[in-house]
Amino acid sequence: MAEKKDDIEVVEEKTNKTTKLLLIVIAVLLLAVIGLGVFMLMANSDEGSSTDTEATSSSVKQPPIYFAIEDPFIVNFSEQSNGAVRYLQVKIKLMARSQAVIDRVKMHLPAIQHELLMLFYSQKYDELQTSEGSQALQQASLATINQILKSETSLEDELEAVYFTSFIMQ
Repeated sequence: MAEKKDDIEVVEEKTNKTTKLLLIVIAVLLLAVIGLGVFMLMANSDEGSSTDTEATSSSVKQPPIYFAIEDPFIVNFSEQSNGAVRYLQVKIKLMARSQAVIDRVKMHLPAIQHELLMLFYSQKYDELQTSEGSQALQQASLATINQILKSETSLEDELEAVYFTSFIMQ
């Protein structure tokens, strides 16, 4: 009987040691998983706060918002061409990264159309036939619109680009 009791004690000791070892391994793994979870959570919160900071700074660009001026601009150059029929037809799309800018463009569209028409009338037909001339007109159009927006509104954002979606000269 003593042998069986000793065998039972040895088996119980082994079982206790195995159970303790198993509990320690489980505890270490559990702590590792919890630590990894906390690390990931903190890393995500750090990224979120840096993204929020970047989103408020001007270095992060918002997606572009386009607005088409539906009516084409048509300019007659007959006085510059000795009575020959010469004209320019331009269709324009505007691009900003703020809906507030597009809303202001819509609000002041009659003034913008007028000033662009005056700008186009002041151009020389021969100069517009070159790529430099049309690019200069594009930049002058952007500056003209932004000047109108600055004088009429208190927005700090500007129109970012003017695109000629159709540029026909005859």
